Amino acid sequence: MPTFLHLHEQLRLLDEQHLRRSLVPTEPLGAGKIAADSKTYLNLAGNDYLGLSGNTALLRDFYAGLAAGDVVAQYGLGSGASRLMTGSHRQYQELEDALARLYGTESALLFNSGWQLNTGLLPALARKEDIILADKLCHASLIDGLRLTSARHIRYPHLDYAALEHLLQRHCSPEKTVFIVTESIFSMDGDCADLRLLADLKDKYGAMLYVDEAHAVGVRGECGLGLAEEQGVLERIDLFIGTFGKAWGGQGAFVVCSRAVRDFLVNTARSFIFTTALPPVSIHWLNFVLPKITAMQEERKQLSCLAEQLRSGLRNKGLATGGESQIIPVLIGDAAQAVAAAARLREHGFWVNAVRPPTVPRNTARLRLSLTADIDWEQLAALPELIAAAVSS
Repeated sequence: MPTFLHLHEQLRLLDEQHLRRSLVPTEPLGAGKIAADSKTYLNLAGNDYLGLSGNTALLRDFYAGLAAGDVVAQYGLGSGASRLMTGSHRQYQELEDALARLYGTESALLFNSGWQLNTGLLPALARKEDIILADKLCHASLIDGLRLTSARHIRYPHLDYAALEHLLQRHCSPEKTVFIVTESIFSMDGDCADLRLLADLKDKYGAMLYVDEAHAVGVRGECGLGLAEEQGVLERIDLFIGTFGKAWGGQGAFVVCSRAVRDFLVNTARSFIFTTALPPVSIHWLNFVLPKITAMQEERKQLSCLAEQLRSGLRNKGLATGGESQIIPVLIGDAAQAVAAAARLREHGFWVNAVRPPTVPRNTARLRLSLTADIDWEQLAALPELIAAAVSS
């Protein structure tokens, strides 16, 4: 019987390089806090950007419907089948129709997660003769989607649109489809794509524009539709991707697109076809919060102001930071030093994680500070000085 002895050696190497990860049980407490090992922390590592999943008043309002009957159809904990069997319950149709109206598109299609969506769309849509041009810092799910396609794919330097245009000039032709693939807010650097310029390039060269708005949906734009809404290019994006597991406080992901693309994906996207549908309660929650999110302008403003205050405070301490969003990386470089700094911050009640290779390139280990609208500056004011001390020790 195999003993996988080589795994022990690989784990030893991860330990030596300070790259070994482990799971730590945590308990959400709401109001931007979590508990771990009987201690309470301010959570700066999550993606619940609007604080919805920890909003106790909102949750009580949602579950008040349990007394109204129709419990299985709206609060059931299992769908029982894939969507092509019996899992495509009424809540799905309501949400997809609402998303299509909200984004002004012909249709929308839900997937169980952002990972399943990004690993399913490009393999279904891209043919062998097609070309995919993807930003080098796209999320791992997009990279895995590229690997699963039969099309040739090229990763252009991060946010280097001159390099992208050179590739478009070289590869665009009537015989094939060229896909431009990008995130809008990049998950590790917190910086933003220029979607207007990308839309101009895709129009100029007849390409298709695929934008993953996972970290922008809910927090950018007047109605929280994403960076594309903020930059005024919603109608120019061919494949708009959003997730529910972050600002929406739920689970799942969606693509808004043409009716033809939706119907084709239903018939060809393996990650859609061969999986059990999400339970009614999950989709019912998303239908419940959708109209609330579009009206949360104050929360979006609070989040933006909080991020700017923290970036300013970090820079005043001479820390190398970046980002144009609620995601603020503090660059350290050495993985061991990043791990030690995160541990020091936890001693002071801040739940901060060190992000290390292979999540980020070698020698770019960092602290990734992820802010939410349910915390305030008074809770963060001491953080820049604490980080500066932790990094220098």
